[in-house]
Amino acid sequence: MLTQYGFILILSIFAFALPTAAVMMGWFLGPRRPDAVKTATYESGVETIGDTWVQFRAQYYLIGLIFLIFDVEVIFLFPIALAYKHLSLFSVVSTITFVVILLLGLLLEWRKGALEWS
Repeated sequence: MLTQYGFILILSIFAFALPTAAVMMGWFLGPRRPDAVKTATYESGVETIGDTWVQFRAQYYLIGLIFLIFDVEVIFLFPIALAYKHLSLFSVVSTITFVVILLLGLLLEWRKGALEWS
């Protein structure tokens, strides 16, 4: 049992050490030649015109968050759909409960007007 945790510890050390070493090597060995073009502020390669501090409505972030939640829901439901023939009754009931909870959340957001695009 301890050897299994030791293996996980070794993999965790490698997972932390290798990217850290790569970033540190790039930082120490990389060239540093800043100039006006490299330090200029730009948006998608285009010079900004006017004030760059523009306020966005919080509703855009809410719609993005709702999209992300339902996107992750599909990731959870995909393996269940693949193994549907082999699922037990408990698995089917828990999946239906999961979908009902998500639909109730969607209905709540719809009722509150979070999905209205204005």
